[in-house]
Amino acid sequence: MNRIRKQDAGFTMVELLIVISIMLILMLIAVPKYTIAIKNAREAVLREDLHIMRAAIDSYTMDKQKAPQSLDDLVQEGYLKTIPEDPITRSKDTWQTDTSDMMSSVDQTDPGIVDVHSGAEESSTNGETYNSW
Repeated sequence: MNRIRKQDAGFTMVELLIVISIMLILMLIAVPKYTIAIKNAREAVLREDLHIMRAAIDSYTMDKQKAPQSLDDLVQEGYLKTIPEDPITRSKDTWQTDTSDMMSSVDQTDPGIVDVHSGAEESSTNGETYNSW
């Protein structure tokens, strides 16, 4: 009959402390890299969304001979499926639009949107603010 001796019954406090210390060191290395990877991914999504929306604004302006009055015009006319969520602010309502006083055609009565930017005030990994992209 095998009896479990008291000293073989479990882990010692020193062994547990060593394992916990190793886990903490690994977490201290992994967490900052994870947050940087998440930020880079959000920036890539923002760049792509801005590219798509700017292309839609340009297409709308060329096709209709007038600039869109709002981002909703792009959705209603089928140039965008939906207004994307700003990946930095995580909201659809924070997009900032630039308008131009220059009219695209003789029939145009109101100036329209010529560019779009993120509404986020934070700085990106390259040091620029997101709303300057």
